[in-house]
Amino acid sequence: MAAETDPGTKPRTPLSRERVLRAAIVVADTSGIDSLSMRNLGQKLQVEAMSLYNHVANKDDILDGIVDLVFSEIELPADRGDWKSAMRKRAISAHKALLRHPWAPSLMQSRTKPGPATLRHHDSVLGSLRKAGFTLVMAAHAFSAIDGYVYGFALQQINIPLQSKEQVAEVGDNILRQLAGEYPYLAEMITEHAMNPGYDYADEFEFGLDLILDGLERVREPA
Repeated sequence: MAAETDPGTKPRTPLSRERVLRAAIVVADTSGIDSLSMRNLGQKLQVEAMSLYNHVANKDDILDGIVDLVFSEIELPADRGDWKSAMRKRAISAHKALLRHPWAPSLMQSRTKPGPATLRHHDSVLGSLRKAGFTLVMAAHAFSAIDGYVYGFALQQINIPLQSKEQVAEVGDNILRQLAGEYPYLAEMITEHAMNPGYDYADEFEFGLDLILDGLERVREPA
């Protein structure tokens, strides 16, 4: 006779590769990429660590998988329309994805086994540039320039220790006391710009992005 199921017991969701990778992203987002291990991941999913190997080969396989998931969050450039607008939207989307996953900037370009979302992303970006009239070499330069800026800005933004207006004001006051009139331009920058109401370092991202896109427009060869 089959054992009766307790009606109050919620059935456990079966493990799958997707579920394992989604849980791995949560662990990495909340505790840092160094905390990601089979043991911690098993605890997160409330399963034995060994059962994870039915869905992922090892930790490297997990890292490849979660990087691919982050790439899947990035908006791909539209097939039609202005290339600059498409690249701008894609870059802003990538920047937001990197900020959602602070561990990602240092890993996104380091994997040697790119997944389908990664490959689709890269092919779509290059295709958009080529269709816009960039030569093969200039498309490579453009891709590198845009993403070098996106990843670099995200990494810098993630590592800035000031996350509130109060912290900015406190650190600004401390720096100003240290300057003691020796560095007038730095003092001016702090007092008349960075400490102004409404200032947000994140706003600098789109300004720099537009400079890069405007510069790339000048080297494009329209089809």
